[in-house]
Amino acid sequence: MDQTRRAQAIEDELMQKLAAQHVEVIDDSAVHANHPGARDGGGHFQILVVSERFQGLPRVAAQRLVYEVLAELMVSDIHALQMRTLTPEKWSAERSSVGS
Repeated sequence: MDQTRRAQAIEDELMQKLAAQHVEVIDDSAVHANHPGARDGGGHFQILVVSERFQGLPRVAAQRLVYEVLAELMVSDIHALQMRTLTPEKWSAERSSVGS
């Protein structure tokens, strides 16, 4: 699977399985081109996921939920994943403070 399709597959899984209101996927693979672990073809991605499903969850629990959703892709398509998980309220507050 090429990197564009990998990024789209990540977004699709998160949108569907977490009923995410917003997902951003950034392909960071080029930065890690010579990284030994990346030789198997898996990509490096940064993601932002905004979902009500994170309400009341500690950060680690929200991240575990994301890993569960992406488990199949983690086997072959994702080598490294950096993530931010936010509730819609936190995301809205964060965006409001940037504009201030």
